[in-house]
Amino acid sequence: MFLAGCYIYGMVLNVRADSLSERMAELHLRTINNPSIVIDKKKYTLTLYSDSIEVKEYRAVFGKGNQDKQSADEFSTPAGEYEICEIDTSHIYHKFFRLNYPNISDLRVALRMGLISRQDYESMSLQTYYSDSISQSSFKWRKIGIHGIGQLNFLFKNLPFVFNWTDGSIAISNEEIDELYGVIQKGTKVTIY
Repeated sequence: MFLAGCYIYGMVLNVRADSLSERMAELHLRTINNPSIVIDKKKYTLTLYSDSIEVKEYRAVFGKGNQDKQSADEFSTPAGEYEICEIDTSHIYHKFFRLNYPNISDLRVALRMGLISRQDYESMSLQTYYSDSISQSSFKWRKIGIHGIGQLNFLFKNLPFVFNWTDGSIAISNEEIDELYGVIQKGTKVTIY
């Protein structure tokens, strides 16, 4: 009974949420210019901006760990400045916007902490310099990005509470990732706090 009540409450919250096009109309925006995303792990939000205008806030969930991701074997979500470097429209979690994680800042921290060798640091640093991201075959860290929920979308999007379940990525509902897909592109800036 309690679980059914929770789902009904979650569905009511989702029905009341404005779509991206409704929010844009309220703000008198015809297009999203210079899109960027700010993710706040403490507030469980992902916010879309057009230039400096806050357009829409989404409820987001993160990795299972509570600290910022620093190594491959952690299931935490990293913090820092990233860019979307790849867009996969046929992913197990509906759509996947891969972030350029680890970037040079992450590599420096990993080297200082002794999590990677000097040789690995130099090799991966060169890759980040010459391409958008490090090739998956050359490092052991998981791909980190923003994705939908996939087949369990109805179940997870209607939970009225937060349940962090990813391996370090940021998850929003399939409908919300579809909205973002219409306005973001490779190179979109993503800041995670």
